[in-house]
Amino acid sequence: MLGELTQDQINRLLASQNFGRIGVSNHNRIYIIPINYIFDGTDIYAHSLPGTKLQIMRNHPEVCLQVDKIKDGSTWQSVLAWGTFQELAGDEAANVCYALGKQLNCLIASGYALHEMRSLDTSNTPRPITIYRIHLTEKTGRFELPEETE
Repeated sequence: MLGELTQDQINRLLASQNFGRIGVSNHNRIYIIPINYIFDGTDIYAHSLPGTKLQIMRNHPEVCLQVDKIKDGSTWQSVLAWGTFQELAGDEAANVCYALGKQLNCLIASGYALHEMRSLDTSNTPRPITIYRIHLTEKTGRFELPEETE
């Protein structure tokens, strides 16, 4: 049986997962990138090192997020959510870092908050981690359950 998820079911799925795929578009080329995230009931929050994804979102802030919960080929739920990329800074970024750290255990024992950490590339050049929000403007969801057998 195929069906559509209600907005409440969509929100519950987004809140229960922490892994999704973000779709971004740049000059007629689509990129789909896996991300870890948290959902606060309204918006998605995540982090990124410098790179193609971050550069594209800064230039083209309209993005799409896809999140699944899959048991098997006939038992799944899937959500598509569209929104706008917004880079965070200051206390807001620090608060999101704390929440990401709690949910995703993504703080390392270096004494630095996630948004203050630096990742070193092969040239030993520091690369700051960016904290961002996707302000969701539209969400849709579908599901499939096995047909009942008597």
